[in-house]
Amino acid sequence: MNNFSLEQLPLAAHHTSEVLTQCFSFIDLTSLNATDTPDKIAAMMEKVNDFPKRFPELPNVAAVCVYPNLASIARSALQASEVKIAAVGACFPSSQSFIEVKCEECRLTVAVGADEIDIVISLGAFLANNHELMQDEIRQIKKAIGEAHLKVILETGALNPEQIAIASQLSIEAGADFIKTSTGKMEPAATPEAAWIMCHAIKDYFDKTGKKIGFKPAGGIITAQDAVIYYTIVKTVLGETWLTPKLFRLGASRLANNLLTEITCKTVNYF
Repeated sequence: MNNFSLEQLPLAAHHTSEVLTQCFSFIDLTSLNATDTPDKIAAMMEKVNDFPKRFPELPNVAAVCVYPNLASIARSALQASEVKIAAVGACFPSSQSFIEVKCEECRLTVAVGADEIDIVISLGAFLANNHELMQDEIRQIKKAIGEAHLKVILETGALNPEQIAIASQLSIEAGADFIKTSTGKMEPAATPEAAWIMCHAIKDYFDKTGKKIGFKPAGGIITAQDAVIYYTIVKTVLGETWLTPKLFRLGASRLANNLLTEITCKTVNYF
């Protein structure tokens, strides 16, 4: 894995309307606030449903991401069939609870309509070098959610570069469908360096097994330029075939309007 610097990336070449439109299609539109209510989530879903009418020339977001108890609201309100319902789980964001509780929360969340579950690794186990326990939790949760996709959050702001590489490898080997940088509840959240390391771990695994694992940076991704940075990292390390919502997501709550503003060349406050 080469040393990372932003200067080595062709960012200017990728800051185009076409790329920004692609980036919009990768968004996991996220609402993870203590103040979230059923009405707020239902209103967000209505905007997702109406998006093709308001912006017929653009793709919709990839998914919406909510708390477990609001997944059923999102599911019942969603009419856009191409958009997935994602929910955080396993005692997000701390992951400090019993594995039985984590598994049951994730199982219930899928039962009420979630297509995808985003969990945080057991940081306590990982930092105590109890990698077997960390991986076993991922395996048990993956089993509990059946066919739903599992995104595993490393909380990279708590880890150094070497630990990020190790946690990426362990999570992938334990059954993660995606690896994700951050919860957005800790600083720093997503960073380009963490993304570079994680994408190389995905590439190494693909080179060995032929299996493609997805990547999701999340937390602090706000501007169009932020989106271009992560797009460019994925394209540079993993290639064009990863530039699809099936393998690349951008976790964000404010990015959508900023991308729409730049794409349409007018101020947009739709979401």
